[in-house]
Amino acid sequence: MKGYSVQIGVAVQKENRMIKTIIKSIREYKRATLITPLLVSVEALLEILMPTLMALLIDRGIYAQDMGYVLRMGALLLAVSLTSLAAAFFAGRTAATASAGFARNLRHDMFSRVQEFSFSNIDRFSTASIITRLTTDVNNVQNAFQMMIRMAVRAPLMIIFALIFSFRINARLSLIFLAVIPFLALGLYFVISHVHPIFIRVFQRYDRLNNVVQENLHGIRVVKSFTREDHEIEKFGAISGDIYHDFVRAGKRLALNAPLMQASSYLSMLLLVLLGSQQIVAAGNVSGMGLTTGELTSLINYTMQILMSLMMLSMIFVMIVISRASAERIAELLNEESDLKDGANPVYEVKDGSIRFEHVTFYYDREADRPVLDDVSIDIASGQTVGVLGVTGSSKSSLVQLIPRLYDVSSGSVLVGGLDVRDYDLKALRDQVAMVLQKNLLFKGTIRDNLRWGNEQATDEEMIEACRLAQAHDFIMAFPDGYDTLIEQGGANVSGGQRQRLCIARALLKRPKILILDDSTSAVDTRTDKAIRKGLAESVPGTTKIIIAQRVASVQEADQILLMEEGRLLASGSHEELMAESPMYREVYDSQTQGAVLHG
Repeated sequence: MKGYSVQIGVAVQKENRMIKTIIKSIREYKRATLITPLLVSVEALLEILMPTLMALLIDRGIYAQDMGYVLRMGALLLAVSLTSLAAAFFAGRTAATASAGFARNLRHDMFSRVQEFSFSNIDRFSTASIITRLTTDVNNVQNAFQMMIRMAVRAPLMIIFALIFSFRINARLSLIFLAVIPFLALGLYFVISHVHPIFIRVFQRYDRLNNVVQENLHGIRVVKSFTREDHEIEKFGAISGDIYHDFVRAGKRLALNAPLMQASSYLSMLLLVLLGSQQIVAAGNVSGMGLTTGELTSLINYTMQILMSLMMLSMIFVMIVISRASAERIAELLNEESDLKDGANPVYEVKDGSIRFEHVTFYYDREADRPVLDDVSIDIASGQTVGVLGVTGSSKSSLVQLIPRLYDVSSGSVLVGGLDVRDYDLKALRDQVAMVLQKNLLFKGTIRDNLRWGNEQATDEEMIEACRLAQAHDFIMAFPDGYDTLIEQGGANVSGGQRQRLCIARALLKRPKILILDDSTSAVDTRTDKAIRKGLAESVPGTTKIIIAQRVASVQEADQILLMEEGRLLASGSHEELMAESPMYREVYDSQTQGAVLHG
């Protein structure tokens, strides 16, 4: 029993934390959020008054044949109904404003949080899951929020006010309403306990569905070239089918909700009409137990209002069950703390481009059996050109990603400009480290817009100079619109080699102290590759350049070459030193040069 109580306490604390996390996003919409329930309260109270006023009109006006009373009461009913309608109209407007603003803030807060994440944080959620949370989950929470500040206020108030007015008319008959409450409570508990786990599973499957769609669209050319459309359709259909079956399963349980409400309400109405009619037929108001026609009419109206409010609560209940799973997923993302944090007194200036790895070991996953990098020590002087060679999977990219702190080391340290990278302000460090990846992205916009990602204030002359160094200027000028040529999303309308050269130019505009080219000339020919390397050596001699390549020719002239294998540094030195001391390097060099000779 004690263990069960502890579990309940933990669940309540988790629920409270989730609610506190999410409601922070209301912010400037607090006023609209608070005004809406007030307007709804006015609407509900006035609507509840109308059956009582109608009863008075019938009993004291129509039956008493007092036309003046009928006109006065009719005018009052008209005023009350118009005021109620006005309150409902303005409540609808403020509820829409509050819920839409709340959803906008939620998306903004989630997106801002994602921008702070390290790669390891993003790895934990996956891109597809983040997209689902920003779209489907936020829509669910928005709908639930609008219901909570409007319908969830109106329905209970209508029930409470209707019960109060009903008891004032006839307490004994009104006990019928109270008799069904335990029956309703048990039914609702059964539904919520069986449906919520299903919706948690559904949204996880939505993540998988989004992942399949993203993967398919990104690789659509590969899918078509291998004629794998049927396989992709089957894969999509399987996940879509799982979601369908889960929704059907949840729907069957939720389907119990409406009949439960209706049965309780209609049973109450039948009993009320039956017993109320008996009292009207009975001998008048003996001992005050009889009813007038107006009072019975009023009770029937209150029963209808209670019925409608219960149906409204049923809809709210379904929406809350659905949105609760979404709210948990949103709160999980908002509460995620980035693995990368600045120190207590961060340094804002990077002295130079020197780099030092001191016994660095790195795991992507701390539960992994073996490290990605294992006890790596490297010393690179500022302004040096360093080549990195190794077969696929030798952790070359993982090595350089530690320099701008895309990940943090598991043990050891990485020093830039003589200081541990963890001592720098993260933005200041990354401003001085430019990375060009093999699959670097271009964004939708003009070439000029994409280049200015490197430097927002770059002049046309600076852009042209960077593009000349990257061997991009000539092909840019071959386009009819030159630097104003529109680039499609992802750079789909330029070749792989053109995309890489534009990305190199963009990185050069940062004027970094460290430039990392991660296999970023793999899509260009050897002559262009050589021209790029020559331009970099002559034009940015003070910048430390790290070149990851598959071709020995791309790094042969480097001041230092690092040979990597399975996360370990096998050898380092100049081309001549490695040719003399490293059998593996000689083997790679001979295989590539002999292949070039045979090809020629």
